Amino acid sequence: MVAFPAPKTVRTNGIDMAVYEAGPRDGFPVVLCHGFPELAYSWRHQLPALAEAGYRVIAPDQRGYGETSRPTAVEDYDMPNLTGDLAGLLDSLGIEKAVFCGHDWGGLVVWSMPLYHPDRVAGIIGVNTPFLPRPPIDPIAGMRAAFGDNMYIVFFQKPGEADAILAQDVGKAFRFFMRKNLTTAEAYAKRPKGERNLELVAGVQSDETHWPGEVLLAPEELKVFVDTFTRTGFTGGINWYRNFSRNWRLSESLTQHVAAPSLMIMAEDDVVLSPAMADGMEHFVPDLEKVLIRRCGHWTQQEHPAETNAAMLGWLQRRFPV
Repeated sequence: MVAFPAPKTVRTNGIDMAVYEAGPRDGFPVVLCHGFPELAYSWRHQLPALAEAGYRVIAPDQRGYGETSRPTAVEDYDMPNLTGDLAGLLDSLGIEKAVFCGHDWGGLVVWSMPLYHPDRVAGIIGVNTPFLPRPPIDPIAGMRAAFGDNMYIVFFQKPGEADAILAQDVGKAFRFFMRKNLTTAEAYAKRPKGERNLELVAGVQSDETHWPGEVLLAPEELKVFVDTFTRTGFTGGINWYRNFSRNWRLSESLTQHVAAPSLMIMAEDDVVLSPAMADGMEHFVPDLEKVLIRRCGHWTQQEHPAETNAAMLGWLQRRFPV
């Protein structure tokens, strides 16, 4: 089991945030932002590797997760707050600018940092999650039209429902979500459309013996997630999803452009955040490099840590040498 540092608590943007750090305090700062349903612990393989290379690595449990505050109002989880938390984190640590790296939902937040707080961003690393320019219609309406009411993001809009389902058996929920070798992108594309509707909540409720692939995490790693989410529940993380429409409205006046140097790490077999979603990113992110990790599913930094670390460090050491 990879050793993980103890957290310290910082005050930022009206909440208490648990932060896990490694590396020299005078090293160039890299902030690692997790997705759903994850924790700062999801970066356990990256903290020591980047720290050993001389970077100051900072991984928070983000708003609603782990040891960090969990406000009750849904709108407290909108993008101004999520990006404001990261800007305030830099303030609390006395840091002017950082490279922000995000996976899954964390990727959506770090790609929004240059839009909301451009003066705090030295660079961006997206892991699986590309820069997604503001769509012409409300994204929830678009997802409902494309996938139906039971697509997980649409289903998450129902107050309390998914929260209760996932909390019924937290261990089963994590054994369902955090899997590897589920399918290849090629095989998934050949499935009937009705099998590509991302009805993940229904999947959690299905018979575990029929699930494809295998559990990604070792038992002691799985226990970290299960114990934490048994205590906290899932509502904080799901509330991020309940702000898709609000974020869309709030972003109307934002220029869809990322000037900071950026790296996009893609996973070949992620069927939720496919590499194809990064096509054309260069129009919005002109200083962009891309790396594709083969035979990798959604949980890239945990499933292929060595390849993820190599991609991150190769780019960091060229663009932000220490």
